[in-house]
Amino acid sequence: MAEKGSVIGCHTVAEWNRHLQLARESGKLVVVYFTSSWCGPCRMIAPVFADLANKFTDAIFLRVDVNELKRVALDCAIETLPTFIFLRQGNIVDRVVGARKDVLPKKIELHMRK
Repeated sequence: MAEKGSVIGCHTVAEWNRHLQLARESGKLVVVYFTSSWCGPCRMIAPVFADLANKFTDAIFLRVDVNELKRVALDCAIETLPTFIFLRQGNIVDRVVGARKDVLPKKIELHMRK
């Protein structure tokens, strides 16, 4: 597991699966940012996501490039970028579609309490 407060880039399915398994074992909330290098709104929201990782250090923040991990994006039903999914015990409990920097911290706070 990476250092607290950091965004972990998942570049292989094996890395994705390893981080999800570690998250299940820890019981922590996982916030996953689905992005792509060609996506303008994704580039705009990236520093906000990094700031949220620094603020909510008891959650795990993962970044997935849909071009690298197409299978993961399909499995998570990602249709629009950026999309953020919230996982508990490996299950999707919520999602935010679009670069909605006002909504993301509220959703994290909501799911951190559960």
